[in-house]
Amino acid sequence: MIKAVFFDWFNTLARFDPPREELHSQVFHEFGIEVSPKELLPGLLVADKNWFEENARAKVEKRSPEEQAELGIRYEKDVLTEAGVSAPKETLIKVLKRLNQAYKGITFVLFDDVLSTLKTLKEQRFILGLLTNLNKDITSICHHLGVEPYLDFVVTSQEAGADKPEPAIFLAALDRAKVDASEAVHVGDQYKLDAVGARRVGITPILIDRYDLYPEVIDCPRIHSLSEVTEYL
Repeated sequence: MIKAVFFDWFNTLARFDPPREELHSQVFHEFGIEVSPKELLPGLLVADKNWFEENARAKVEKRSPEEQAELGIRYEKDVLTEAGVSAPKETLIKVLKRLNQAYKGITFVLFDDVLSTLKTLKEQRFILGLLTNLNKDITSICHHLGVEPYLDFVVTSQEAGADKPEPAIFLAALDRAKVDASEAVHVGDQYKLDAVGARRVGITPILIDRYDLYPEVIDCPRIHSLSEVTEYL
């Protein structure tokens, strides 16, 4: 019997505001690269997927400055490649520096299906937890966005001392929820980080694929809206 539902944060409950595709489009424009926000969205999702998998292999923040810079350049190259655009490495280095400045003022906004789903699950007396690789306290963000009243706890990678898909962060969530792994479900948007990581410790995974990035996944439930979660509990 399922007693607890854990949620990932980015691209599961929330996205950046303003949207990253708009931010990237503006910065690319500053350096003579003309590509629309709509054209950039697929590339951002692919670049995210590659970045998260690379970070799972070896934490990016612990690598040398040179390797971090190369991964940043590869990220922007992935973004542009999906849009059918290319740019020299020298330009991408400048783009990265400008984006680092632009991202300092970015905030989060919830997806439209989040609060109604959390309210329904709370009324059904599920234990709800937030499980994120963000390495900072996001309590104030949750409060500002109206999520806090529905969450029983938040576990960050900073608190757990480990990133998804490492077992420690999932085990920390189970400890906070005071349930067995067989009694929990984890909902996230990254297959290797969220689905594989959860299953590794015995938690049932649900992959939320808002942008249809994982059509090949058939070994766990794949949903496109958070409201579909209730069908699997």
